[in-house]
Amino acid sequence: MAKDVPTSVRRFGVRYGRRTKLMFGNIEQKQRKHYKCPFCTKEDVKRISVGVWQCLKCNAKFTGKAYSL
Repeated sequence: MAKDVPTSVRRFGVRYGRRTKLMFGNIEQKQRKHYKCPFCTKEDVKRISVGVWQCLKCNAKFTGKAYSL
């Protein structure tokens, strides 16, 4: 039986191939995840745009990696 694809890439349907969708799903999962703030150590950092992150608790804005912190 076939393995299930992550829910975020189901929107692509049968297009683009399995491997491409799995890699895209992993990247998207990393970028949407909340990370730990280096200033207040709360797990509340959210990605604002490419390389720009913001803590929702202490409102600190800083730069980092594009998809993960």
